[in-house]
Amino acid sequence: MFERLGVFVVHRARWILIASVLALIAGGAFGVTAFGKMQTGGQDDPAAESSRATAQLTREFGADSDYIFLIRAKEGTVDAGPAADAGRELARTLATDARLTNVVSYWDTKSPAMRSTDGTAAVVIAGNVETDLAEQNKIAAKIVDEYSSDGPVVEVRLGGLSATFGAVGEQIGKDLGLAEGIAIPLIMVLLVLAFGNVVAALLTLVVGGIAILGTFTELSILGSITDVSIYSVNLTTALGLGLAVDYGLLMVSRYRERRAAGAQTGDAVAAAVSTAGRTIVFSAATVIAALSSLVIFPQYFLRSFAYAGIGVVAVAAAAAVLTLPALIAVLGPRADAWKVPGVGGIRGESSRFWSGVADFAMRRPALAGIPVVAALLLAATPLLGVQFGTPDDRVLPTTAQVRQVGDAMRTEFGGGGANTLAVVTTSGATTDAVGEYAAALSRVEHVVQVDSSAGTFAAGQRQSLTPADARFARAEAQRLTVHIDLDRNSAEARALVDRVRAVQAPQGTAALVGGQVAELRDSLASIGSRLPMAIAWIVLTTFVLLFLFTGSIVQPLRALLSNALSLAATLGLMVFVFQYGHLSGLLGFTPAPLDVSMLLLLFCITFGLSMDYEVFVISRIKELHDKGAATAEAVTEGLGRTGRLVTTAAALISISFLAFVTSDVRFIQFFGLGAGLAILIDATLVRGVLVPVAMRLLGRAAWFAPRPLRVVHARLGLVDA
Repeated sequence: MFERLGVFVVHRARWILIASVLALIAGGAFGVTAFGKMQTGGQDDPAAESSRATAQLTREFGADSDYIFLIRAKEGTVDAGPAADAGRELARTLATDARLTNVVSYWDTKSPAMRSTDGTAAVVIAGNVETDLAEQNKIAAKIVDEYSSDGPVVEVRLGGLSATFGAVGEQIGKDLGLAEGIAIPLIMVLLVLAFGNVVAALLTLVVGGIAILGTFTELSILGSITDVSIYSVNLTTALGLGLAVDYGLLMVSRYRERRAAGAQTGDAVAAAVSTAGRTIVFSAATVIAALSSLVIFPQYFLRSFAYAGIGVVAVAAAAAVLTLPALIAVLGPRADAWKVPGVGGIRGESSRFWSGVADFAMRRPALAGIPVVAALLLAATPLLGVQFGTPDDRVLPTTAQVRQVGDAMRTEFGGGGANTLAVVTTSGATTDAVGEYAAALSRVEHVVQVDSSAGTFAAGQRQSLTPADARFARAEAQRLTVHIDLDRNSAEARALVDRVRAVQAPQGTAALVGGQVAELRDSLASIGSRLPMAIAWIVLTTFVLLFLFTGSIVQPLRALLSNALSLAATLGLMVFVFQYGHLSGLLGFTPAPLDVSMLLLLFCITFGLSMDYEVFVISRIKELHDKGAATAEAVTEGLGRTGRLVTTAAALISISFLAFVTSDVRFIQFFGLGAGLAILIDATLVRGVLVPVAMRLLGRAAWFAPRPLRVVHARLGLVDA
């Protein structure tokens, strides 16, 4: 199959290049439209009760905390004098702004929750008229610019959900430009050194450009059909560049190896496609299998990464197997032009260093393997104490305006609503029925206070006949705010959500419980219920693909175990850094419980990339073994020929991810550092040490398969030409 493909590429090289140029132009034209169709958010399960509660609250009451306008007096308090006049005037102006709805100010309600404890600050809250998230982000930037001020009487700063999403989206756009500005020149320089010449490095970047623009086109199409997260752009660029490097190094090194053996350009290209092409296709299939597991989850945030990941892997593999060898076939010897003096570059020859590492690991498996396994297990131990939370304005640095407003709400306004549950009924209810329900809710342990249209309740007793806010009743719904005294990210708070949901709703209606605590509880439940299915899918597809690739049932099991060990170590290090706060001063983030969506995303992506290098290494080992080499010889020679390639590729792809550490958004830093570390750990400790150790311990059993499966592999498996 791949031998015929190699011949086809050589004979139709110019037509392939014409098609590639047309695809590149189309990708450039349509790909840029993707950004206007993508959205922020998407971490919640739309079928969860908390999501339905948010929808009901928005439908019946309108959004009321999309924007928080924090007004701080320069002198005195906000209750009287020029500061109070300025606050009232701002509230009146906001009420006439056609972009805002449900504008409520402290000066209208006199609610204690809307005034700071020292009286020097107060808030006005408002909701969005626009319902489209992409448009909300555009409007948010304008509203923040228009209303933020620092005058002689008051200072006005903006926060809230829309302002936060807008700030995060804007910051990610800036960070993406910075990361690419760092990664692309650095990768280009290192590619030139890796290849030993400029032209081959440029050809590899062409593959990356095709992969990125092609995926942007896919995301643009999907964005017209369904919700797509803006954060998938980061994965597209990092993975597009990284896989272009991986596949480019492999294809060019195989081509050079055949040229060095005396083959003509066309024959060398065909042979490279026949061998490296097979490895690239199987490698891409394993990465796609891992990323496709994200489609199982209902959160479009996760599904978007599946769309982007599958697209960029598929396009990168196609470009590497078709466009890149076609370019080499047309250019011929000119593909090695503009050489760097004194730098030979990777040419498929065996590395003395990696051959020595493999030889030592094969001769002294315990001495080589035990320290590595111990180090990985030690790195994984923080994972035992992982805590989960929901992202908020604290993903931004303390210098960000929305972060400063959020900090003020948490420290000066009693938490700013973070430690509350939002309860809404699905239909109307009488005042008496609401009062009974609110009283019952206030008796639940750890509930401090319940605000409702029937008054404020605590410990089962009405504390005030006048509701704290006049916005609790509608003809078709009632809303209640449940204040709790637990950390919103704690397991106790999530258990409290279940107890609140167990309280009997007013007769004739049902109650939905939402808020940040409920959202976290529902998110964990949603992901947890589908996680076994996702893991089963990854294990099954990986096992099948590696069996078809190697003909052994032992090799897939070995690969799965080693990947699990390296990924546990990576995730443990992420807990150590981002939850416990180590390196927070250096990287400039606020330690916090981890977002379960980002943790799952990191697992799936790094698992896929780990299998990428697994296929690179095992393909050469199997090729040598099939030619009659003993297992020890095949491993030593195979790792010698792939070790330098894999570690070079890993170093280059890790740069594209580690560049995101420069971001000012915490979960982007998390993703970049986690993916970069996982790649480096896998390419060195796992592929360089644990693979030869495991092969030594397994011996001849490493290639075992039951006779029926050997028959299946003989019919369905693909072998090198």
